[in-house]
Amino acid sequence: MKSFVWHPNTQMKEWDSFTKIVKAKGMWLTDSDGNNLLDGVASMWCNVWGHSKPELINAITKQSKKTQHTSMFNLTNEPAEDLATNLIKISPGMHKVFYSDNGSSAMEIAFKMGLQYWNNIGEKKKTKIMTLENGYHGDTFGSMAVGYIPEFFNKFKRQLFATIQIPVPNKYRIPKGFSYQDYQNFCIDKIEDIFSKDEKIAMFVMESGAQVAGGVNIFPEGFQKKISKLCKKYNILLVLDEIATGFGRLGSMLQYTEQKSIPDIAVYGKMLTGGYITMAATLANKKIYDSFLGEFDDWKHLFHGHTFTGNPLAASVANENLKLYEKYSLIKKIKKHQKYLRNIMKEYQNWKRLEM
Repeated sequence: MKSFVWHPNTQMKEWDSFTKIVKAKGMWLTDSDGNNLLDGVASMWCNVWGHSKPELINAITKQSKKTQHTSMFNLTNEPAEDLATNLIKISPGMHKVFYSDNGSSAMEIAFKMGLQYWNNIGEKKKTKIMTLENGYHGDTFGSMAVGYIPEFFNKFKRQLFATIQIPVPNKYRIPKGFSYQDYQNFCIDKIEDIFSKDEKIAMFVMESGAQVAGGVNIFPEGFQKKISKLCKKYNILLVLDEIATGFGRLGSMLQYTEQKSIPDIAVYGKMLTGGYITMAATLANKKIYDSFLGEFDDWKHLFHGHTFTGNPLAASVANENLKLYEKYSLIKKIKKHQKYLRNIMKEYQNWKRLEM
């Protein structure tokens, strides 16, 4: 049967057909021929509990019998309200939650929030966005501009707005003449030098804890914390992308608490619903939120919205997902497994040294 589906990041000329998944349970996907495939990438890094988790399916089913979708434009729904409360409880420093449908959109919202914040308080000259080289924040145009990976996005470079890109320390790609520590200091010094000279810097945007799509580059200890301190020192907003690194993916519920770097804006996605329904959230602190308050004719409110913002089905499964984190003490188990895997890696490294 001919397919009319255009697949993502795929050279379609190379493919005559695609494996059709008809069932999924736990870690396994089952195709139309009855073969089992290990879902080794957790369905693009978003599946937390495996497929067909009864609690998550039941949450969707139960909510579907009440409301399937209602607009958040001047209306609300109970699951979305409950989820916002739950997210604020686990997110130090955050004050309000803005919902969207996917990570790229959530990052675009973060950029708009940050830029309009400065406009709302009368600091209209602050319009520049600073970020790290080789970062990734999504595939929409604003996200491509800020998270610019040449191999992915060079065909669109002329259409992207300018950003200030800062080199990032990578243990496996240290420039000649530097030690790993020296290069960390170089990158931090470069950030402070620009902060101190350019009063137009509005925000610093980075993935929290590690660069993922850009090559799984774990930031050195203290690196993100130093950037956070510099942002506070020079009155620059810190925007942290937790989409692929939070909710246990790097070993803690939120990487920004682990990194001791509370942001002005934080962005969640992927694991938010356990990987069952698409949803993302952009959280802002009170300073950001309060700047949008005023009379209607002040035009300070955030001009952004999605049809499926705060979808009650997605919010319901996200709430149940957060309950499961507590029920199964997932973060504690992850930390325990981390130690085990770290010991295995040490044994392997020692064995390789002996072999050499």
